[in-house]
Amino acid sequence: MIWFNEISGADPEVYASIKRELDRQRTGLEMIPSENFTSVAVMQAMGSVLTNKYSEGYPGKRYYGGNQFIDEIEKTAIERAKKLFDVPYVNVQPYSGSPANLAVYMAICKPGDVIMGQNLTDGGHLTHGGKMSVTGQIFRSIPYHVKPDGYIDIEEARKLAVENKPKLIWVGSTAYTREFPFEEMAKIADEVGAYLAADIAHVAGLVVGGAHKSPVQYVHVVTTTTHKTLRGPRGAIIMVTEKGMKKDPELPSKIDKTIFPGMQGGPHDHTTAGIAIALLEASKPEFREYARQIVANSRALADSLKKNGVRLVTGGTDNHMILIDLTQHGKGKGVFVQDALDAAGITVNKNTIPNEPASPFYPSGIRLGTPALTTRGMKEPEMRLIGGLIADVINEVKGEELPEDKDKRNEVLKGFKERIKDNDKITEVRRKVIELCDKFPLYPGMELADQ
Repeated sequence: MIWFNEISGADPEVYASIKRELDRQRTGLEMIPSENFTSVAVMQAMGSVLTNKYSEGYPGKRYYGGNQFIDEIEKTAIERAKKLFDVPYVNVQPYSGSPANLAVYMAICKPGDVIMGQNLTDGGHLTHGGKMSVTGQIFRSIPYHVKPDGYIDIEEARKLAVENKPKLIWVGSTAYTREFPFEEMAKIADEVGAYLAADIAHVAGLVVGGAHKSPVQYVHVVTTTTHKTLRGPRGAIIMVTEKGMKKDPELPSKIDKTIFPGMQGGPHDHTTAGIAIALLEASKPEFREYARQIVANSRALADSLKKNGVRLVTGGTDNHMILIDLTQHGKGKGVFVQDALDAAGITVNKNTIPNEPASPFYPSGIRLGTPALTTRGMKEPEMRLIGGLIADVINEVKGEELPEDKDKRNEVLKGFKERIKDNDKITEVRRKVIELCDKFPLYPGMELADQ
């Protein structure tokens, strides 16, 4: 199968970048836990004629003509999501997770209302009330935290909720390695009369695959992105549960009106089709095994890291994600480890840890996960090998220090990136990564126009 052959002739510059990115993905270990590889079918939907259509409105209620087949696709996606997650209402039009979450706010809250979410540097998400997010500016955000062991502090969350009477509470995060306490947070929300929204963007695939508890019976609203563990395109879904319908029967229509015309124009029909395909793939028995393997791989990787002397937040994982604590080597080491691993062909992201001693820009942690590696077919033996390689890289750069003078940091990091290219240990790890990737080819039938 020849891909991108039209691009190679029409725009050689963009084509060259696409080719380099494909090579990077094929020869490296994608370990950012919010990234995954879609199926070829999903990619084909994303590059289909559906990108030509404009479809403001909803099925049967469009503002433009010619949407009869778009309606079929959107209704298919909605019905598949309803069945897969066991919910009565679904909206598949949000462009991504952040606007999906904002739509929930606007459907439930008024400016100035109290909201609660997991503290950002404790693993929470910006849109759950982070100070830099519009959600932390429009609403009065009262964050809850994790305990010293890294687990969510349920007692603190309850105390804050009783004291502040929030209108909306979020459960979900961007860097939390344990199963979400949906039931415990539901008791808190019910006690104070709050809406409870579960943001399962990271674990949606694990939920439908039976590898993580579902929030549906406990919460009023569920949001999720459709990539990550769900292995679809970059889009989002909003769902209202039976519990949410009982609390406010008009909540679905409020969310619909908030998405369109309140926040967005026409939906991205090619993405809707990709979501529909991904949901069908997630409904098959082999996806349950895939979800189980993601978690098994994550735990095997965590064990390997610990055996190699790497410290982990909470000491392990229940899901697809691991958070490395680098403070035994000093504060603010995340950027050095991220760049060194990148040079070795292992893609991760620097991340804050609970009680971060440095800053979000130069954090002391590394976030990594197993969805994309599992998609390639890797299992526990490969995770044990990868854990050792990551530990080797950490040990190689653990002595690097950021200058206290902030004006000198960019210069130091630039010099570090240049030096690390010729580092013998990094070069050796890079060679081993390429050898491993060759055993688990990515898109083996995809050939480029000039190959």
